[in-house]
Amino acid sequence: MPAAPVAPRFSPRAIGIASAVVTVLVWTGFIVIARASADRSLSPMDLALARICGAAVVLIPWGAWLVRRARLADPAHGSLFGLSPIPLRVTALAGVFGGLAYSVLSYSGFVFAPAAHASVLMPGSLPLWTALLAALVLHDRITPARALGLALIVLGDLLVGGASLLRAFDGGEVWKGDLLFMVTAFCFGCYSVIVRRYGLDAVRATIAITVFAFFTYVPTYTLLVGTGMVASRIGSAPVGELLFQMLFQGVISVVISGITFTRMIQYFGPVRSTMITALVPGLSALGAVVLLGEPLYWNLIAGLLLVTAGILFGVQRARAAPAVAVDEPVNGAGPGAARPADACGHA
Repeated sequence: MPAAPVAPRFSPRAIGIASAVVTVLVWTGFIVIARASADRSLSPMDLALARICGAAVVLIPWGAWLVRRARLADPAHGSLFGLSPIPLRVTALAGVFGGLAYSVLSYSGFVFAPAAHASVLMPGSLPLWTALLAALVLHDRITPARALGLALIVLGDLLVGGASLLRAFDGGEVWKGDLLFMVTAFCFGCYSVIVRRYGLDAVRATIAITVFAFFTYVPTYTLLVGTGMVASRIGSAPVGELLFQMLFQGVISVVISGITFTRMIQYFGPVRSTMITALVPGLSALGAVVLLGEPLYWNLIAGLLLVTAGILFGVQRARAAPAVAVDEPVNGAGPGAARPADACGHA
């Protein structure tokens, strides 16, 4: 009797490289697709709903399974009706910054500002906020070398955001999107520090913020739409677009990129992984030029170069001083200043 065929096994190297490619592509695609979606039939609030519900389809059953298994040993394990695998207080704290704020603010920013601005300001200012918050909350030390890398990031952000702020006097609204992108990065910086502070597991943290966002955002959204305080376009949007957004924004950006990001960290290590994800600002800006027809002005090019240099410089110096490296889960949106760890990254 012939033996059953053996399923092919991929080497750790192949899995690591594939995970890195998927992660970079998803994070790059998030910026380009979110900007393209801002001009279509769904509002930012609708996109946030699609993201949360799409991720919840996968992560809520996953969370229920994890909690049910853990409760065999500890009946008090979990929270939120047995769907979040971490305590309620930490679930709410992480969920506000990493789930609700990130979703609503990022999509709102794309209404006003182009994808090239998001390419610099979201992944670029994320390591800045995380380093400052980690120094304040976790008492991490910012070395002179790290400070120089952060200074390059600040200069890059100023070249992009400062130019749009000056145009505000002429009636421009791009500065609103730039500000929202900066606040988005700040919120996810808060989430990354919370993850470090409580030592949260990558998968469980992502499940927890999705469960929290689902139970808070969906009823709030329904109430606001029902009372006419928020206009929803879901009823008039094509079903195909809604399903696509749930698939990409929720399943791919949150679940799949979270898993591939974690596998990339496991193979390449945090420093090399951050160097790989430093490709995201440039690739997403290039994608915006090629796919969306956005112009790439000199200040955007200079901002991209400064931000990327700041990230890479901080990573290179972190090799010599690993004790002061900053943990950073990269959401969605971009790489960390020193080393990403501890939480699923989602675009």
